Amino acid sequence: MLSSTVFQGRIEFGPRFTARPGISQVLFDFDGTLSLIREGWAEVMTAMFLEMLPREPGESDDQVRQLMTDDIMKLNGKQTIYQMIQFAARVKERGGQARDPLWYKNEYLRRLDQRIGDRIEGLRGGRLKPDDFLVFGARAVLEDLRRRQLALYLASGTDEPYVCQEARLLDVAGYFGKHIYGALEDYRNFSKKMVIDRLLRENRISGERLLTFGDGYVEIQNTKEVGGLAVAVASDEANNGSGRMDEWKRQRLLGVGADVVIPDFRDGPALLELILRRPAAAAKAGVAN
Repeated sequence: MLSSTVFQGRIEFGPRFTARPGISQVLFDFDGTLSLIREGWAEVMTAMFLEMLPREPGESDDQVRQLMTDDIMKLNGKQTIYQMIQFAARVKERGGQARDPLWYKNEYLRRLDQRIGDRIEGLRGGRLKPDDFLVFGARAVLEDLRRRQLALYLASGTDEPYVCQEARLLDVAGYFGKHIYGALEDYRNFSKKMVIDRLLRENRISGERLLTFGDGYVEIQNTKEVGGLAVAVASDEANNGSGRMDEWKRQRLLGVGADVVIPDFRDGPALLELILRRPAAAAKAGVAN
């Protein structure tokens, strides 16, 4: 059990957590990890799938909603097109006439734009403040990492033009420079695994020098596969700053090997101090409440 004087909020450590003073590269997911511009995206996607999925005899809306939610969240962190491919498969297995996954993706993006359009315009025009759409405490962590002169990377399953635009609107693009990556038109030419493999190769480092922050299983799993340290951000997106963890994210991300789980970045600087400066013996598995 870590002392409650170390952290202000809740932090959970996995049994294999150790400090990593040699970390040199830090990878961030975008939506749900840093950005809240697209908060509510899963509701938009679920509502569309509920509308379009053929029903089985006797099946309730609650049962279908749970099925769709599980499909969506199990692919959280991958490119949006994969959720559409999965949905098209669901339609076919129920005897429906599935559309091309790209059609579903474009229709989803049209609906999502209706939800977030005011946010984009408000940020663009200065009516809304960038930090109101960052996960609580994120900017302080980005500043801390920049002071430490660590190389920062951003990788998202959202289409790259949108990621670049929204990173600029949130005034965080400068932290990452040219290292902002998102989904490509040919989805087979992009994945977070590809980004990780590339950054390790180009910097000639081992995975032990990689630290990743993410709220999707993909970036956590990919990081652990190369021996990196993975911090799961189980963000409560609808209630930014609540300090509560999204329990579905928490369980899912611990299940794929997250070393640390946090609700947001309120304890980011203290956590970085623990990871990057303290000896491994100072970090024992436990929970700080």
